[in-house]
Amino acid sequence: MPAVTPKLLLRIVLLGLGVVLLQVAAVSQIVIFGASADLTPLVVAGVGLLCGSITGAIFGFSVGLFFDAALLQTMGLTSFVFVLVGYGAGRLRELRDPQAVVVPMIVGALATAISTFGYGLMSFMLGNDTPVSFLLLRVILATIILNAIISLPVFALVRRWLGPVLPEDPRRRRRRRAYTTGGLSPLTRA
Repeated sequence: MPAVTPKLLLRIVLLGLGVVLLQVAAVSQIVIFGASADLTPLVVAGVGLLCGSITGAIFGFSVGLFFDAALLQTMGLTSFVFVLVGYGAGRLRELRDPQAVVVPMIVGALATAISTFGYGLMSFMLGNDTPVSFLLLRVILATIILNAIISLPVFALVRRWLGPVLPEDPRRRRRRRAYTTGGLSPLTRA
């Protein structure tokens, strides 16, 4: 897990405040194919992928709590779901160190699925009046597809915002150095 420096902490806090305000004020008002995009699980997964599991879980909890307070929802439901999203994305980074281009798209779709189904399930278990129908399933699937499409630019923006203050990961530096030898392996002879 990279060390969280004060500059990184400040950027993470500003990112969390900005994404919740942008989601509540603007993005949730735009409807495409019957669904609106949800930036919050994408940003939480992006922070988890870039900063690790503990930072992703803490960021997810904070963003979820602020999101619940902003929408006057049951406090803690979104926090619980976003803790799972942030921790899961961070564990993927720590265990597999994914480098493929499609990783943000897959993680974004999974994060959206976990957050929408998780929030619906938790809300249903608490006895809230949650309408369960095929129309809801269609909207959830449309949201997952929409978020999978926009996950690449969202993850690129998160990486651009946090990149200058992220500490260098020694595993990536070692891997990069190994590829720059120019094929001078003692196992291959010319």
